[in-house]
Amino acid sequence: MSSLRRTVPVVILLAAGCSGSADTARLAALEARVDKLESQPVPSAVAAEAAHAGFTPGLGEIMGLNQIRHEKLWFAGIHGNWPLASYELDEIQEGLEDAVKYNPTHEGVPEPLTVLIPRYTSSPMQQLRQAVDAKDRAAFEKAFDALTSGCNNCHQAANFGFNVVKRPSTVPFSNQEYAPK
Repeated sequence: MSSLRRTVPVVILLAAGCSGSADTARLAALEARVDKLESQPVPSAVAAEAAHAGFTPGLGEIMGLNQIRHEKLWFAGIHGNWPLASYELDEIQEGLEDAVKYNPTHEGVPEPLTVLIPRYTSSPMQQLRQAVDAKDRAAFEKAFDALTSGCNNCHQAANFGFNVVKRPSTVPFSNQEYAPK
């Protein structure tokens, strides 16, 4: 029993003892309304939506996460951890979709991101998916380099050519194992 359910009757009884029957009837009606409200749970999806209603991730936040996933994808692929590579590839795709969804245009970028991002990443992402599904390291390396090139070409087209992506040279997280288990 909730503390509100225990407290309301006590308050009603105290108030009823100190007031007339009209107040007692109002308090009883109030108790019935409280009971009804307590029996109606707030759906978790509604609560989650209300909590996040005002948040829109910026392009930098989305692409920063994709940069991490790009690194993790590389190390998963070269170590032959194909389930992890597949997961990171899915996460990169989701990040690209979020970039377009939440930032369809960006200040100083001559074309909409809804055009640029798919133009430069769709084909390399398909090549990567095929290589990962085939568990083909040579095809993976070639497709990874094509994605990296696509990212850099997109940066150039978006006037962000100063942001150059490359093959990672060091493991980004020392607390993650990239070799398959």
